[in-house]
Amino acid sequence: MNDIVFSAYDLSKKYKSNVALDHVDMTIRRGEIYGLIGENGAGKTTLMRILSGLAFQTSGEMSLFGTSDKNGLAKQRQRIGFIVETPALYPDMTAAENLEVQRLQRGIPGKTCIGKALRTVDLTNTGTKKTKHFSLGMKQRLGLAAALLSEPEFLVLDEPVNGLDPTGIVEIREILKKLNREYGTTILISSHMLGELYQLASCYGFIHKGKLLEQITLAQLDERCKNHLSIRVDDVPRTVFLLETRLFIQRYEVMPNNVIKIYERLDESGMISRELIMGGVLIADMTVKGDDLEAYYMRLIGGKSHA
Repeated sequence: MNDIVFSAYDLSKKYKSNVALDHVDMTIRRGEIYGLIGENGAGKTTLMRILSGLAFQTSGEMSLFGTSDKNGLAKQRQRIGFIVETPALYPDMTAAENLEVQRLQRGIPGKTCIGKALRTVDLTNTGTKKTKHFSLGMKQRLGLAAALLSEPEFLVLDEPVNGLDPTGIVEIREILKKLNREYGTTILISSHMLGELYQLASCYGFIHKGKLLEQITLAQLDERCKNHLSIRVDDVPRTVFLLETRLFIQRYEVMPNNVIKIYERLDESGMISRELIMGGVLIADMTVKGDDLEAYYMRLIGGKSHA
Protein backbone atom coordinates (compact mmCIF):
# COMPACT_ATOMS: atom_id res chain seq x y z
CA MET A 1 0.00 0.00 0.00
CA ASN A 2 1.36 3.40 -0.99
CA ASP A 3 1.88 5.47 2.15
CA ILE A 4 1.87 8.77 0.22
CA VAL A 5 -1.60 10.12 -0.54
CA PHE A 6 -0.56 13.34 -2.29
CA SER A 7 2.76 14.66 -3.50
CA ALA A 8 3.81 17.70 -5.48
CA TYR A 9 7.18 18.21 -7.12
CA ASP A 10 8.32 21.58 -8.42
CA LEU A 11 4.65 22.60 -8.78
CA SER A 12 4.08 26.11 -10.16
CA LYS A 13 1.03 28.07 -11.23
CA LYS A 14 1.05 31.43 -13.00
CA TYR A 15 -1.85 33.73 -13.87
CA LYS A 16 -0.30 36.04 -16.49
CA SER A 17 2.38 37.88 -14.49
CA ASN A 18 1.15 36.67 -11.09
CA VAL A 19 2.93 33.66 -9.59
CA ALA A 20 0.38 31.86 -7.37
CA LEU A 21 2.55 28.80 -6.68
CA ASP A 22 6.32 28.90 -6.94
CA HIS A 23 8.07 25.51 -7.32
CA VAL A 24 6.24 23.78 -4.46
CA ASP A 25 7.44 20.41 -3.14
CA MET A 26 4.94 18.82 -0.76
CA THR A 27 4.04 15.41 0.65
CA ILE A 28 0.95 14.24 2.55
CA ARG A 29 1.03 10.75 4.04
CA ARG A 30 -1.83 8.39 4.77
CA GLY A 31 -3.57 9.10 8.09
CA GLU A 32 -2.22 12.62 8.53
CA ILE A 33 -4.20 15.74 9.30
CA TYR A 34 -2.16 18.24 7.34
CA GLY A 35 -2.62 21.90 8.29
CA LEU A 36 -1.83 24.28 5.42
CA ILE A 37 -0.97 27.71 6.80
CA GLY A 38 -0.60 30.97 4.89
CA GLU A 39 -2.00 34.46 4.61
CA ASN A 40 -4.59 35.50 2.00
CA GLY A 41 -3.08 35.14 -1.46
CA ALA A 42 -0.29 32.83 -0.26
CA GLY A 43 -1.38 30.05 -2.63
CA LYS A 44 -3.41 27.74 -0.37
CA THR A 45 -6.60 27.72 -2.45
CA THR A 46 -4.66 27.50 -5.73
CA LEU A 47 -2.89 24.39 -4.48
CA MET A 48 -6.18 22.83 -3.40
CA ARG A 49 -7.83 23.68 -6.73
CA ILE A 50 -5.02 21.94 -8.60
CA LEU A 51 -5.27 18.92 -6.31
CA SER A 52 -9.03 18.72 -6.88
CA GLY A 53 -8.82 19.17 -10.67
CA LEU A 54 -10.49 22.60 -10.69
CA ALA A 55 -7.24 24.15 -12.00
CA PHE A 56 -4.06 22.90 -13.61
CA GLN A 57 -0.45 23.68 -12.87
CA THR A 58 1.70 25.69 -15.25
CA SER A 59 4.65 23.38 -14.59
CA GLY A 60 5.74 20.63 -12.24
CA GLU A 61 4.11 17.35 -11.28
CA MET A 62 1.62 16.01 -8.76
CA SER A 63 0.47 12.54 -7.81
CA LEU A 64 -2.50 11.07 -5.94
CA PHE A 65 -2.18 7.65 -4.30
CA GLY A 66 0.97 7.07 -6.37
CA THR A 67 -0.62 7.97 -9.71
CA SER A 68 0.48 10.98 -11.76
CA ASP A 69 -0.83 10.54 -15.34
CA LYS A 70 -3.88 12.57 -16.39
CA ASN A 71 -6.36 9.70 -16.67
CA GLY A 72 -5.09 8.12 -13.49
CA LEU A 73 -5.46 11.36 -11.56
CA ALA A 74 -9.09 11.68 -12.65
CA LYS A 75 -9.77 8.18 -11.34
CA GLN A 76 -7.94 8.73 -8.05
CA ARG A 77 -9.93 11.92 -7.40
CA GLN A 78 -12.97 9.68 -6.92
CA ARG A 79 -11.34 8.68 -3.62
CA ILE A 80 -11.28 12.30 -2.42
CA GLY A 81 -13.90 14.56 -0.83
CA PHE A 82 -13.56 18.29 -1.45
CA ILE A 83 -14.72 21.54 0.06
CA VAL A 84 -12.51 23.96 -1.83
CA GLU A 85 -14.98 26.81 -2.05
CA THR A 86 -18.27 27.69 -0.31
CA PRO A 87 -20.51 24.59 -0.39
CA ALA A 88 -23.13 24.87 -3.16
CA LEU A 89 -26.52 24.21 -1.56
CA TYR A 90 -30.07 24.46 -2.86
CA PRO A 91 -31.78 26.79 -0.35
CA ASP A 92 -35.32 25.43 -0.91
CA MET A 93 -34.31 21.82 -0.38
CA THR A 94 -33.82 19.88 2.84
CA ALA A 95 -30.47 18.49 3.91
CA ALA A 96 -31.35 15.02 2.62
CA GLU A 97 -32.65 16.41 -0.70
CA ASN A 98 -29.43 18.37 -1.20
CA LEU A 99 -27.38 15.24 -0.63
CA GLU A 100 -29.57 13.25 -3.01
CA VAL A 101 -28.85 15.77 -5.78
CA GLN A 102 -25.13 15.49 -5.02
CA ARG A 103 -25.33 11.69 -5.04
CA LEU A 104 -27.03 11.58 -8.44
CA GLN A 105 -24.69 14.15 -9.99
CA ARG A 106 -21.64 12.19 -8.88
CA GLY A 107 -23.04 8.77 -9.75
CA ILE A 108 -22.75 7.35 -6.23
CA PRO A 109 -24.80 4.12 -6.03
CA GLY A 110 -27.42 3.57 -3.32
CA LYS A 111 -29.04 5.98 -0.88
CA THR A 112 -27.65 4.58 2.36
CA CYS A 113 -24.69 6.96 2.07
CA ILE A 114 -27.04 9.92 2.68
CA GLY A 115 -28.18 8.79 6.11
CA LYS A 116 -24.64 7.83 7.09
CA ALA A 117 -23.26 11.22 6.05
CA LEU A 118 -26.01 13.08 7.92
CA ARG A 119 -25.34 11.03 11.05
CA THR A 120 -21.62 11.74 10.82
CA VAL A 121 -22.19 15.51 10.84
CA ASP A 122 -25.14 15.34 13.28
CA LEU A 123 -27.83 16.63 10.91
CA THR A 124 -30.31 13.76 11.09
CA ASN A 125 -32.85 15.80 13.07
CA THR A 126 -33.36 18.59 10.50
CA GLY A 127 -36.30 16.81 8.83
CA THR A 128 -38.19 19.05 6.38
CA LYS A 129 -36.31 22.20 7.33
CA LYS A 130 -35.06 24.03 4.24
CA THR A 131 -31.35 24.80 4.11
CA LYS A 132 -32.10 28.52 3.66
CA HIS A 133 -33.10 28.43 7.32
CA PHE A 134 -29.89 26.68 8.42
CA SER A 135 -27.28 28.46 10.49
CA LEU A 136 -23.85 28.96 8.94
CA GLY A 137 -22.52 26.12 11.05
CA MET A 138 -25.25 23.77 9.83
CA LYS A 139 -24.51 24.74 6.22
CA GLN A 140 -20.83 24.02 6.71
CA ARG A 141 -21.66 20.63 8.23
CA LEU A 142 -23.98 19.87 5.30
CA GLY A 143 -21.20 20.79 2.90
CA LEU A 144 -18.95 18.39 4.78
CA ALA A 145 -21.66 15.71 4.57
CA ALA A 146 -21.69 16.15 0.77
CA ALA A 147 -17.94 15.65 0.70
CA LEU A 148 -18.38 12.44 2.73
CA LEU A 149 -21.02 10.82 0.49
CA SER A 150 -18.50 8.65 -1.34
CA GLU A 151 -16.76 7.68 1.92
CA PRO A 152 -13.50 9.31 0.78
CA GLU A 153 -10.07 8.25 1.96
CA PHE A 154 -8.80 11.83 1.63
CA LEU A 155 -10.60 15.07 2.57
CA VAL A 156 -9.50 18.46 1.19
CA LEU A 157 -11.00 21.38 3.13
CA ASP A 158 -10.36 25.05 2.39
CA GLU A 159 -11.23 27.23 5.41
CA PRO A 160 -14.07 24.97 6.66
CA VAL A 161 -14.52 26.94 9.92
CA ASN A 162 -14.37 30.41 8.37
CA GLY A 163 -17.05 32.64 9.89
CA LEU A 164 -18.27 30.07 12.40
CA ASP A 165 -18.94 30.83 16.04
CA PRO A 166 -16.97 28.94 18.73
CA THR A 167 -19.62 26.21 18.99
CA GLY A 168 -19.60 25.62 15.24
CA ILE A 169 -15.81 25.50 15.19
CA VAL A 170 -15.72 22.86 17.92
CA GLU A 171 -18.36 20.79 16.10
CA ILE A 172 -16.36 20.72 12.86
CA ARG A 173 -13.15 19.96 14.75
CA GLU A 174 -14.66 16.99 16.58
CA ILE A 175 -16.16 15.60 13.36
CA LEU A 176 -12.78 15.75 11.60
CA LYS A 177 -10.95 14.19 14.53
CA LYS A 178 -13.50 11.37 14.60
CA LEU A 179 -13.14 10.73 10.86
CA ASN A 180 -9.37 10.58 11.21
CA ARG A 181 -9.41 8.45 14.36
CA GLU A 182 -12.14 5.95 13.47
CA TYR A 183 -11.83 5.69 9.70
CA GLY A 184 -8.20 6.67 9.12
CA THR A 185 -9.29 9.51 6.80
CA THR A 186 -6.40 11.64 5.61
CA ILE A 187 -7.23 15.36 5.79
CA LEU A 188 -5.74 18.47 4.20
CA ILE A 189 -7.15 21.57 5.85
CA SER A 190 -6.37 25.28 5.59
CA SER A 191 -7.45 27.82 8.18
CA HIS A 192 -6.69 31.35 9.32
CA MET A 193 -7.47 30.25 12.88
CA LEU A 194 -4.06 28.92 13.81
CA GLY A 195 -4.94 28.23 17.42
CA GLU A 196 -7.76 25.98 16.25
CA LEU A 197 -5.55 24.30 13.66
CA TYR A 198 -3.01 23.51 16.37
CA GLN A 199 -5.66 21.47 18.19
CA LEU A 200 -6.37 19.42 15.07
CA ALA A 201 -3.39 18.92 12.76
CA SER A 202 -0.66 16.32 13.08
CA CYS A 203 1.68 18.06 10.64
CA TYR A 204 1.94 21.47 9.00
CA GLY A 205 2.97 23.15 5.78
CA PHE A 206 3.79 26.87 5.83
CA ILE A 207 3.21 28.68 2.53
CA HIS A 208 4.15 32.31 1.84
CA LYS A 209 3.94 34.19 -1.47
CA GLY A 210 3.48 30.94 -3.36
CA LYS A 211 6.47 29.18 -1.79
CA LEU A 212 6.17 26.29 0.63
CA LEU A 213 8.68 27.38 3.27
CA GLU A 214 8.58 24.33 5.50
CA GLN A 215 6.84 21.07 6.34
CA ILE A 216 7.03 19.84 9.93
CA THR A 217 5.26 17.38 12.20
CA LEU A 218 3.39 18.38 15.34
CA ALA A 219 6.23 16.93 17.43
CA GLN A 220 8.78 19.04 15.55
CA LEU A 221 6.61 22.13 15.95
CA ASP A 222 6.31 21.59 19.68
CA GLU A 223 10.08 21.23 19.91
CA ARG A 224 10.65 24.47 17.99
CA CYS A 225 8.01 26.35 19.98
CA LYS A 226 9.52 25.36 23.29
CA ASN A 227 10.49 27.91 25.91
CA HIS A 228 13.09 30.50 25.07
CA LEU A 229 14.76 33.46 26.72
CA SER A 230 13.51 36.68 25.14
CA ILE A 231 15.76 39.71 25.65
CA ARG A 232 15.32 43.27 24.38
CA VAL A 233 18.60 45.18 24.09
CA ASP A 234 19.95 48.51 22.91
CA ASP A 235 22.65 47.06 20.63
CA VAL A 236 21.79 43.89 18.68
CA PRO A 237 25.13 43.44 16.84
CA ARG A 238 27.06 43.80 20.09
CA THR A 239 24.73 41.32 21.82
CA VAL A 240 25.11 38.77 19.02
CA PHE A 241 28.90 39.10 19.21
CA LEU A 242 28.86 38.48 22.96
CA LEU A 243 26.47 35.55 22.69
CA GLU A 244 28.71 33.79 20.21
CA THR A 245 32.18 34.69 21.53
CA ARG A 246 31.73 34.89 25.31
CA LEU A 247 28.78 32.64 25.98
CA PHE A 248 29.22 30.25 23.02
CA ILE A 249 25.48 30.34 22.31
CA GLN A 250 24.53 29.35 18.77
CA ARG A 251 20.79 28.64 18.97
CA TYR A 252 19.33 32.14 18.94
CA GLU A 253 17.18 34.27 16.70
CA VAL A 254 17.13 37.99 15.96
CA MET A 255 13.61 39.45 15.92
CA PRO A 256 12.20 42.93 15.17
CA ASN A 257 12.33 45.70 17.77
CA ASN A 258 15.78 44.73 19.09
CA VAL A 259 14.51 41.44 20.52
CA ILE A 260 16.67 38.30 20.54
CA LYS A 261 15.31 34.84 21.36
CA ILE A 262 17.75 32.36 22.93
CA TYR A 263 16.87 28.65 22.76
CA GLU A 264 19.55 27.19 25.04
CA ARG A 265 20.91 27.61 28.59
CA LEU A 266 17.59 29.05 29.80
CA ASP A 267 18.44 28.15 33.40
CA GLU A 268 21.45 30.46 33.23
CA SER A 269 19.59 33.71 32.55
CA GLY A 270 21.38 35.48 35.43
CA MET A 271 24.81 34.62 34.08
CA ILE A 272 23.76 35.58 30.52
CA SER A 273 22.47 38.92 31.80
CA ARG A 274 25.67 39.58 33.73
CA GLU A 275 27.93 38.81 30.76
CA LEU A 276 25.94 41.03 28.43
CA ILE A 277 25.93 43.94 30.87
CA MET A 278 29.66 43.55 31.49
CA GLY A 279 30.10 43.61 27.72
CA GLY A 280 28.40 46.98 27.46
CA VAL A 281 24.87 45.90 26.48
CA LEU A 282 21.86 47.60 28.05
CA ILE A 283 19.07 45.07 28.67
CA ALA A 284 15.61 46.63 28.60
CA ASP A 285 13.72 43.38 29.20
CA MET A 286 14.45 39.69 29.79
CA THR A 287 11.68 37.07 29.98
CA VAL A 288 11.29 33.31 29.53
CA LYS A 289 8.54 32.74 26.94
CA GLY A 290 7.18 30.11 24.57
CA ASP A 291 5.90 30.46 20.99
CA ASP A 292 2.47 29.41 19.72
CA LEU A 293 1.68 28.38 16.14
CA GLU A 294 0.95 31.94 15.04
CA ALA A 295 4.19 33.24 16.53
CA TYR A 296 6.11 30.42 14.86
CA TYR A 297 4.58 31.24 11.47
CA MET A 298 5.36 34.94 11.84
CA ARG A 299 8.89 34.06 12.87
CA LEU A 300 9.23 31.81 9.82
CA ILE A 301 8.17 34.47 7.32
CA GLY A 302 9.71 37.50 9.01
CA GLY A 303 12.42 36.62 11.51
CA LYS A 304 16.10 36.06 10.97
CA SER A 305 16.96 32.65 12.32
CA HIS A 306 20.20 31.27 13.75
CA ALA A 307 18.61 28.18 15.31
